[in-house]
Amino acid sequence: QVQLVESGGGLVQVGGSLRLSCAASGGTFSDYAMGWFRQAPGQERELTASISRIGGNSYYIDSVKGRFTIARDNAKNTVYLQMNGLKPEDTAVYYCAAVLGRYRLSVYVRGTDYGYWGQGTQVTVSS
Repeated sequence: QVQLVESGGGLVQVGGSLRLSCAASGGTFSDYAMGWFRQAPGQERELTASISRIGGNSYYIDSVKGRFTIARDNAKNTVYLQMNGLKPEDTAVYYCAAVLGRYRLSVYVRGTDYGYWGQGTQVTVSS
């Protein structure tokens, strides 16, 4: 069973950048496809980006395409979310999540697909 711990959140001005990290332990990291979700106050949790087990395939929601990049380092058991060009609407708690990937290149886009979650890290973008 995998445990996930996020880090890297904080307060940043509009147009700034942050890199979130999610360290995994307790499982074989390369067996898991990974996702970054976010939840703003009063809103439902939404997928931001996801990546396949070996990193060869990824998915982004339209609002972050061209600004966010998801990546993973299986040797370090870590998945990253590089966020550039941050906007106030990116303000949210960001969660890392994992799902046992059936195929090495599968990506998962539904929250209900994911069985393991981190505790979240706050990202606040000030205007």
